[in-house]
Amino acid sequence: MNDRLLSFLGLCKRAGFLISGADTVAKSMRDHKALLVLSANDFSENSLKTVRKAADEYKVTLKTIDYSKDELSFALGKHCGVIGVTDKGFADKILLMLREA
Repeated sequence: MNDRLLSFLGLCKRAGFLISGADTVAKSMRDHKALLVLSANDFSENSLKTVRKAADEYKVTLKTIDYSKDELSFALGKHCGVIGVTDKGFADKILLMLREA
């Protein structure tokens, strides 16, 4: 991974296409809004169960990124361990960046 991804996630947040929090992200998958879900590498496995279940049920890609909750929170200016991307263009670019890393 590189800091380019964190910068891009910040841009995604400023554009209004990023949501955070396990319950909020799970609800957005149920509402067919979240297209991609990313979790920090130290996000609680217990908290991730809800998100993983919704991702499996609604066929949403769930990736663990190589950043801690602290690094992700610092980049986004908000405490978070799991985030959802609600725009297809941003989601596609993030997946491309993850493949290239």
